[in-house]
Amino acid sequence: MNDDEMSVGLGRPPATARQAGIKLLWIGIWLAFMSAPVKDLADGNHTPWATALGVLGLLVFVGAYLVLVFRHTSKALDPFRVRASIAFLGAVAVLMSLTFGTPWLVLFVYVSVSVGATLPLRTARWLIPVVTAVLVGVGATQEDAREIITALVFPALLGGFAMTGVRQLVRTTIELRQARATVAQLAANEERLRLARDLHDLLGHSLSLITLKSELAGRMLPDRPELAAAQVADIEQVSRQALVDVRSAVTGYRRPTLPGELAGARTALAAAGVDADVPADVPEGLPEKAEEVLAWGLREAVTNVVRHSGARRCTVTLTPRQTLDGRVLELTVADDGRGAAGTAPGNGLTGLTERLASVDGTLTTRPTHPRSGKGFTMVLSVPFESGLGSAE
Repeated sequence: MNDDEMSVGLGRPPATARQAGIKLLWIGIWLAFMSAPVKDLADGNHTPWATALGVLGLLVFVGAYLVLVFRHTSKALDPFRVRASIAFLGAVAVLMSLTFGTPWLVLFVYVSVSVGATLPLRTARWLIPVVTAVLVGVGATQEDAREIITALVFPALLGGFAMTGVRQLVRTTIELRQARATVAQLAANEERLRLARDLHDLLGHSLSLITLKSELAGRMLPDRPELAAAQVADIEQVSRQALVDVRSAVTGYRRPTLPGELAGARTALAAAGVDADVPADVPEGLPEKAEEVLAWGLREAVTNVVRHSGARRCTVTLTPRQTLDGRVLELTVADDGRGAAGTAPGNGLTGLTERLASVDGTLTTRPTHPRSGKGFTMVLSVPFESGLGSAE
């Protein structure tokens, strides 16, 4: 069982049966407050028929409550069904409380929680006090219910309004995740447009010139072959230069940049449910080759965190340092996962070491928490001579 199966992201629907069970268990924990009606049934205070009806009513109430909160906290799929379900829970609570007595007044707390978890704030802020008032009204019709009413009024109000906050947090998380996906899509579209513009600027003139000279050479070929040959030579030169420009542009597109990888790391860690601390700024003046190596290293490190570490937190830092061999820039990626004890370096770390060697850089790894051996920290260091004044 891995950590992805054990956790369900806030506002994210469960993807597996195991995650659904975990979410249901989290909701079901609050059913511990049902001990009062359960004890009332178990004590034999009612006839066998009344006890059987009480058990049936309690099971129906609990089932309707769980389905309502489980399905509609993050998003009300059917507002009419939500309101009908809350009305049903309220009716059952009133009926059971009037029939079986004061221990069943606790059902109103669950009605209040359902209101806060599933209805908009503008509706919940007046309906929660209404549910609480019904609790007091029903309790007032019964003898010796004052202490129980006093004990339940605060949980009904607090539980209902607390769930409005939870509901708003879940909805906000969903909106942020959707906004992040939209921003990523817009960024991809902008990159496509930039690629189209650059290719047009690179090849538009060259291809037009090649077409013009090809037509000119075709007209010259029968009578003036020497001039046609000159035009063909020009075509070859223009096409070679266009090929060089395209290769240079493609190399620039394929080369990872440190700011881009930092943004990608922030998105990847957030999508994986890892609490990320990633810097937003990069020191100026970092050589292009060194930046490319650090970008590759950051991508490799974050990939390991997301896929293999099982971490809940990851910290990325960029720190300029003065060493005996000169100034260096250190990229540190530390997580609190299961660590790498007893595992051999993979191809990714081997390739990264070779990349760092090409720029006189170094790679060191160690446990984040040496005493327990938990966590994994990767430190990449590259020579960095310029831009330290502004970074420090």
